[in-house]
Amino acid sequence: MAEKRADLDWRDGRIPVSTRFDDPYFSLDNGLEETRHVFLAGNDLPTRFRDGFHVAELGFGTGLNFLATLQAWRQAGSPGRLRYTAFEGYPMSAAEMSRALDAFPDLPGRAALAGAWDALLEAPQEVEGVTLTLLTGDARAALPAWEGRADAWYLDGFAPAKNPELWEPALLAEVAAHMEPGGTLATYTAAGAVRRALAEAGLEVTRIAGYGRKRHMTIARKG
Repeated sequence: MAEKRADLDWRDGRIPVSTRFDDPYFSLDNGLEETRHVFLAGNDLPTRFRDGFHVAELGFGTGLNFLATLQAWRQAGSPGRLRYTAFEGYPMSAAEMSRALDAFPDLPGRAALAGAWDALLEAPQEVEGVTLTLLTGDARAALPAWEGRADAWYLDGFAPAKNPELWEPALLAEVAAHMEPGGTLATYTAAGAVRRALAEAGLEVTRIAGYGRKRHMTIARKG
């Protein structure tokens, strides 16, 4: 089991904030709509779903992105199986995650995710028919050692100014290396250093409209 865990404060009693990085885990406006705008629409999902589609994520956090993806997969009536791999350096406890997800009562799979959480910290699990793998520890070590490649990446670490380790050029190059040909990524940040690093990793990078208070976000594609 991971030794390092999330250090949390709770804004208004419901929004988890990392005290380590001084950053909330999801949008103060509407976390679910931000996920749908940035990570789903940013990766052209659910249109691209197919059997065996593989999503990878830097920063699992509360599991909100996973559950929103599960909901989109179901609503699209996509055939076959979905795979989801997430890298998380400071996992929450099951109780903390459940408390955070209480803000989104209509999302399916909340109880199943919480029930599988301790086992997920040890090995991949089937959660509501999705193969979920959680790789804990420093992504700078875990991602280079990972043998998988994803069709879509969610880059959802804390803000680059507060969590620079998760946005280092070497790590973003590893993200690009672990993308399928034609694969995509999306992130809420439009920081110039992030966009330049992704371009230097060989990706086609585009800045588009962001969600809520964020004017811009970034998407990229691997040729």
